[in-house]
Amino acid sequence: MSTTTYSDDVAQFLKPTYSVDSDNPEVIAWAQERAARQEEDSDIDVAVRLYYAVRDEFMYDPYDFTLDHEGLSASGCLARGKGFCVPKSALLAACCRAVGIPARVGYADVLNHLTSKRLSEAMGTDLFVYHGYAELFLDGKWVKATPVFNLSLCEKARVLPLEFDGRNDSVFHPHNADGKKHMEYVHDHGPFADVPIQEIADAFRSHYPNLTGGIAAKGDFEADAAANNNK
Repeated sequence: MSTTTYSDDVAQFLKPTYSVDSDNPEVIAWAQERAARQEEDSDIDVAVRLYYAVRDEFMYDPYDFTLDHEGLSASGCLARGKGFCVPKSALLAACCRAVGIPARVGYADVLNHLTSKRLSEAMGTDLFVYHGYAELFLDGKWVKATPVFNLSLCEKARVLPLEFDGRNDSVFHPHNADGKKHMEYVHDHGPFADVPIQEIADAFRSHYPNLTGGIAAKGDFEADAAANNNK
């Protein structure tokens, strides 16, 4: 555990919440194992290890999700072994809290110019509302971390992987590996202590009326993204 002392306005983001459930025994155990903290490690060292563990051990899958605690929470992501941006970011935040690093979740609306055809047709738009990311308090400042696209997906889809050094923001690249327009941030909803499940559910149902029961599409997103972006 980190031994750093924080001011009250930062320390509040060490507490477990309903969906950033850092008090969940499975989340705690997984976080401690992946953190592998040694006496000489800084919080940045630990946070970077947790970032890459969440990024690459959990397949990014926007095809199958539910708009509830199970579908959007840290513990739900850990149980499923996969997830899209909202639960993966919640898991990173929860893992950091579990090892004593203040963390919160944030959301932005983004245009994804290179999503799969299947997902774009199911959504009826390339606008992704409430894209999730995490913010970690490291070395005296908040740093954005986006542990979303796993490395195998990036390699197949020609998308630049998001790296994280604990000092600089890790946010989506505007272009892919071939110079094609990729991600465009259009609105930032800011940081939250917990996943705003109802806000996200309302926004998804408003923007994506063709989605039924939270299931976007059946299929292999990595394969679809690779086919779409390797044309």
